[in-house]
Amino acid sequence: MTEHRSPDARFRTSLLEENEGPANNPSENRTMGEIIAARFSRRGFLKGSLAVSAIAATVSPLAMIAADDARAAEGSAFKFDELEAGIDDKHHVAPGYDADVLLRWGDPLFADSPEFDPTKQSAQAQAKQFGYNNDYVGYIPLDGSAEHGLLVVNHEYTNPHLMFPGIVKIVEKDGKKSAEVAPLSKEQVDVEMAAHGGTIVEIRKDGGKWRVIRDGKLNRRITANTEMALSGPVAGHDRVKTNADPSGVKVFGTINNCAGGVTPWGTYVMSEENIHGYFSGELPEGHKEAANYKRLGIPEGAYEWGAHYDRFSLAKEPNEPNRFGWIVEVDVNDPASVPRKRTAMGRFKHEGAESIVAKDGRVVFYLGDDERFDYVYKFVTKGMFNAGDRAANKDLLDDGTLHVAKFAEDGSFEWMPIVFGQGPLTAENGFAGQADVLIETRRAADLLGATKMDRPEDIQPNASNGKVYVMLTNNSKRKADQVDAANPRAENAFGHIIEIVEDEGDFAATKGKWEVLLKCGDPSVAAVGATFSTATTAHGWFGMPDNCAVDSAGRLWVATDGQGPKATGRTDGLWAVDTEGSARATSKLFFRVPIGAEMCGPLFAPDDQTAFVAVQHPGDGGEDWEAFGRPSYYEDLSTRWPDFRPDMPVRPAVVAITKQGGGKIAV
Repeated sequence: MTEHRSPDARFRTSLLEENEGPANNPSENRTMGEIIAARFSRRGFLKGSLAVSAIAATVSPLAMIAADDARAAEGSAFKFDELEAGIDDKHHVAPGYDADVLLRWGDPLFADSPEFDPTKQSAQAQAKQFGYNNDYVGYIPLDGSAEHGLLVVNHEYTNPHLMFPGIVKIVEKDGKKSAEVAPLSKEQVDVEMAAHGGTIVEIRKDGGKWRVIRDGKLNRRITANTEMALSGPVAGHDRVKTNADPSGVKVFGTINNCAGGVTPWGTYVMSEENIHGYFSGELPEGHKEAANYKRLGIPEGAYEWGAHYDRFSLAKEPNEPNRFGWIVEVDVNDPASVPRKRTAMGRFKHEGAESIVAKDGRVVFYLGDDERFDYVYKFVTKGMFNAGDRAANKDLLDDGTLHVAKFAEDGSFEWMPIVFGQGPLTAENGFAGQADVLIETRRAADLLGATKMDRPEDIQPNASNGKVYVMLTNNSKRKADQVDAANPRAENAFGHIIEIVEDEGDFAATKGKWEVLLKCGDPSVAAVGATFSTATTAHGWFGMPDNCAVDSAGRLWVATDGQGPKATGRTDGLWAVDTEGSARATSKLFFRVPIGAEMCGPLFAPDDQTAFVAVQHPGDGGEDWEAFGRPSYYEDLSTRWPDFRPDMPVRPAVVAITKQGGGKIAV
């Protein structure tokens, strides 16, 4: 008889993503919600109420709404017929568009790759196939082409209950079903490790449709076992040395790669996010890393890797977690190159690494720390970007200044440098040098008084208007008894989007202004406090903003994570959001994913004629268990997207969206 773990209402790897740890920020720093409330309670309510009163004296409410609708519709930057929101087992796109599956979990990537067989999985096969749970999607043109390039894709994590047959046993008690999951074998853990990391694959558009080039000379899989190097201030430090690597320089693998980016010089950057779930066991008593790991929720033990590999056991390799939680840079032009973990950019639960070149040539990266009550960061390189010499940029990310944001009630903010010796970042507070500051980036930011945010995820600079959009997914851990004049929404279930403008339009500035672009959620429920424009339809509103993209026209697109039958009555999807003029804060639904899935990506080709989106963990359980009365697992799935074959499990996939007959998206 197979030994199973104790029943749980939901699978542990699903919980890893949804929980993001236990909210471990112990500081007394102010939350963004408190600052928003204080700002608008002081000036916004009075100003808004006076303006509304003046208008209402001469214009009826119905006329006001009609006028707002007309202005917003006329001024919208997006031209497409909106998709209906809903929930089912398929994906859907707006009328007049095609959404074609381009790459699925297990698809061959090389000329000698085996075909996918879910009943005969092996690490050797998976290392030559497209990985699991595709998240970030980037495009690097070949020869400057918008129709021939490299697709780079992060593989964030694995869901073994959806991947492997025969490991789930369903039990029923008091009319409720739950799952018992058998421990994974070493061979299954090896498959998981090979399914993590990233994919680099050549793609080409022929006859209006994209295809994968299986013999592309630059094709590559990066996994949780790929050799990497630590570079920058932390490389070689005692706190990253292990029994297996006494040099403190050589690391194997990258894990939990969520959003990421492509640098101006054409390299691929991967962001290590929820690393806490991969480590298990206990530190030796009195170990100096105990407080450091607690701040990151380590160990959480969602994965069983520590049972088979010493490096994921805290008892055997207590320094190993310090070698994860970084930004990883990959040279896509050389499939044999060693990826580098760029430690100057800080260690935390990274979400995204989108970049832009500042006025003086320095390169600016915006970084979110995806946990409740954590922070927004910015890294500014010391050196200048050299557009004419790619090799000259190869180590730009090893030298620069990491900053953390502090927002003020008057609509201003500052970027505080995280530099050893400045302010509280001194030996008196336990830092011996910059390496310590970077290993414990969160604690350094705590001491600096950074603003506690509601799960900062993707952060996207917009070269067209000089603004930066910050996705704040939600914060369900803010308690009702914390609500007062300085706190706008208890249990902020739906999140919000902040728009920031750097001083003088300089992305490398250390000060700027901020504004709330959107408070998300259902605007028809007054208690939610959503702020979509009145032109936003019942299909157009959304909650839980996560990833985002700015297309070449400077338009904002927002992908969501966490919607479902219980939270919103709709699946996750991709929404077009107006940010300018009379249509500002108007949102329209463009694409939605099948049940249980999260919407990741998105990415627009340089000519805006293709939108690439990543459908992650389709068919996962989550709250759908309660709504549909049963778990979803390999043998009994809520969807078999995208193949819909009885011999195929559900498969995360990248989808290419194009306009029927050709042309730019939403124009």
